[in-house]
Amino acid sequence: MAMKPQLVKLLEAMKALGLKPMHVMSPVDARAQMEAGVKARNAPPIELGSIEERSIPGPGGDIPVRIYRPQDADGPLGALVYYHGGGHVIGSMDTHDYAARAMCRDANIVVMSVDYRMGPEAKFPAAVDDCYAATKWLSDNAEAMGVRADRIAVGGDSAGGNLALVVSLMARDTDDSLSVAYQLLVYPVMDYTGGTPTYETFGTGFGPLMAASIPWFREHYFTSDDDLADWRASPVRAATFAGLPPALLITAECDILNHEGWECGKRLIADGVACEHVDFDGMIHGFFSMAPLLDDSVEAQLLAADRLKAALS
Repeated sequence: MAMKPQLVKLLEAMKALGLKPMHVMSPVDARAQMEAGVKARNAPPIELGSIEERSIPGPGGDIPVRIYRPQDADGPLGALVYYHGGGHVIGSMDTHDYAARAMCRDANIVVMSVDYRMGPEAKFPAAVDDCYAATKWLSDNAEAMGVRADRIAVGGDSAGGNLALVVSLMARDTDDSLSVAYQLLVYPVMDYTGGTPTYETFGTGFGPLMAASIPWFREHYFTSDDDLADWRASPVRAATFAGLPPALLITAECDILNHEGWECGKRLIADGVACEHVDFDGMIHGFFSMAPLLDDSVEAQLLAADRLKAALS
């Protein structure tokens, strides 16, 4: 249960920046801190064929998206619709830009990153509605976007992994022609009530996400505790995962969400879903987005790209 030395060194550098715990800040300040922390990494951008900023229609107004295309793209490609993490309160397309670029390049696919509405400005289920609408839009406009409608994956980290699983469930249960081909689930939030054994084990001292962070996210994203019983908030409460597309599940050993990640994998397999679960030893919540500073982060992104390439080619 010890963090890897390379990660410890990175966390020490982050601590030197004077970062505050999320739960003692306002959402506006927590967002600004996350943006500044990512910029401080100073990672060189990955060159691609093109990156397009555009807005698409959504249930609460236009949804900003960022569309990444690989170099020398030939013919319609598979696509990943990516939802960033941040507890449905913080995070953005910019904080997850490097990961989106890496998967676009290494999987040779189109990646569409979604700037969905977040709390407290837009409460649950605003994020769910936006993510489903954006994914449906890409499917409906696949030919014009140079994308194969039968090769669209969903993916995300943390809250984004939660949204990816929820969108897959909605696509399965809604008769509107949206078909999800694959799921990339990176340490997804499965149950917003929290309190699993790893909350106590890794609740403090293991990176920015603490046990105290989850009540803060709940306060800002949900209207009441009644929302937590909705499977669109806590997908562990869905009646069944049967019929969902294959998934790659990535978890981190030293993460308060590790226990529910393992339970997610067991549940998917028990319900007949092809699920590959890879647990990264000595890693913390958020490590997937820390490339290129961490070797394990680079490895996790390459793993994701490899499985996406195989599933969507």
